[in-house]
Formats: sequence, structure tokens, C-alpha cells
Amino acid sequence: MKKSIIFLLIIISTYACKSNLKASGTIKTVAVNKDYFISENIIGGITEEQINLNGLETLCYVIKTHSQATEHQMGPWCPRHLDDGMEKAGIWFDNGNVYDVSGHFIANLDTFYSDDKWKLYREDGSIKVTETLEGCLSAAKPEVEEAYQNYCVECLPEFFEHQVTTFVIPVHPIYQDIPQRLGRNGLGVALNGVKFDPPAPMHAILAAHTIAPLDDHGGHVNPHGGYHYHAATGATKEIKQADLHAPLIGYAMDGFGIYAFLDTEGNKPKALDDCGGHSDDLRGYHYHAGEPGSNQIIKCFRGISGYAKVTE
Repeated sequence: MKKSIIFLLIIISTYACKSNLKASGTIKTVAVNKDYFISENIIGGITEEQINLNGLETLCYVIKTHSQATEHQMGPWCPRHLDDGMEKAGIWFDNGNVYDVSGHFIANLDTFYSDDKWKLYREDGSIKVTETLEGCLSAAKPEVEEAYQNYCVECLPEFFEHQVTTFVIPVHPIYQDIPQRLGRNGLGVALNGVKFDPPAPMHAILAAHTIAPLDDHGGHVNPHGGYHYHAATGATKEIKQADLHAPLIGYAMDGFGIYAFLDTEGNKPKALDDCGGHSDDLRGYHYHAGEPGSNQIIKCFRGISGYAKVTE
């Protein structure tokens, strides 16, 4: 009797697995193309390894970089004086909108946020900026030290130029019916080897009356990952498509492609799911980066995710 029950459970379990595979199998997937990455930015070349991801032995690409852009300048971020124009600083976002961080913007933060405690500048018009490694480490963390509250937070790439970011990404993405939440260790990688990060922690930043501008390319620096992007602004390497579709700009940690928000005619993508993705016949399932002001490149993973690890 026990053997019959066990045999029946095995049949049911096998059928359930096949049913799940069939449901996911209706979604076309396309393998990661390692030749799209800027080879000069890769440390030691891209290798393949069998790695256990979520209990499944998975063929992955292992990509090591210094997470520093080469096809565009990194920065600037914070202006130095209230008279500085937008060309001397980066961008900030609020409620889906993008703002140039000029000296005028800094001077009016109290009005912008309806809070008279904002004052990131001195009486002589100079702006308080974290210009040293010590200042960066004290301000670029959830609990900002009191001495660096009411500062424009700027960490420089050279502070962390020896960091190595290792990306582990499935070669062949595996679509899942149930999406997975993003972690804090990165959501993907641009084709220049720079990390795409989850949303910036706006509440913690603003609570200390600080701002941490992105440069015009959507990136800034922190001690835990060096230079990284919170927005896709069209500054990085792109792979144009044969049709009018938006260009490929990188890959998510689950191996699905991340494409720009707008297509070549300026049209927005349609019928995106909760993760910011959809499927078509050429690219299979893929994501579209959110608008620059959204502080959200993708919203969740649709595949079994790899990971990123930062070492000194």
C-alpha cells in the first residue's frame, strides 16, 4: 500500500513539474551574447562556469570588471558654488521628473521640498560637498553622520578604482511564471561592464537633508559598488536592432536583455508586465529600462537570477 502511494506521489510530482515547464516554455528566451560587451573593460575575459543558482546547476557567464565607464566621462555630480550652472553638475529626480543640479537648484531646496531645514551652502555661496574619501564614507550610508548632513554627497571613482565587481549571469535565461524580488547587490550590467543598481534609497538620503546626484549618464559612486547606474539616459554602448525596437543596453542578472525605454521613433514600450518586461518574436522575453526619472531600471526578475559580488 505504501509503495503504491509513493509511486502515485511521484507521478503527480512529475506531472506538476512538466506542467510548470510547459507553462514557462511558451515564453521564448534568447541567450546572452558575450560579444556585445566592451572587451577592454573586462578583466581576464568572460568565462563560463556551472554554478548552483537557486538549487539548479546553471551554465553561467562570469564577468569581472572595475565597474568604471570608458565610453563616457564619469561625473560631474555636485556644483561647487551657487553661481554654477547645470553644466558643472549632474541630475536629481523626484516624483518621476529629472532636474539639473545647478547652484540655483541647490539654493532652492528648502522651497523644492517645503522644508526650511535644507541648506547645503555656506554664507559665501560655496556648496558643502563631500570632497574626500572620509566624507564619502561618512555620508554615503543609511545613517548619515551628523557632520555630513545638509551636504551634496559626491564620491569619486578613483576612491574605489581597485574594486572588482564579479557578475554571474545565466548564459541561457530561465523564465519563471512567478517573478522574484530584486536584491541589493545589483540588478544587471551595462555593456560597458558597469553595474545597474536597484532604486537609490531616496528616503534615507533625503532624511539627512542630503542629495546624491547622478551624473548626466545616470550614474554615481558609493563605497559598496563603485560607479553604478540608477538610470539609463542613452550614454552607454547600445546594440541597435534590425527593426524599430529600442536598442539593447545590457543584461539583467537573470540573463534577460535590458533595452532602452524608447524605440528609434520615440515610442514607449507597450504591455509591460510588473517587472518592466514583455516578449516579442525576435528578442523573446526582455526588459525595458524605466524612464530616467523613475529611479527604477527594472522592477523585479522574471528569470532565475545570478548575482554580483564586489571585492577589493
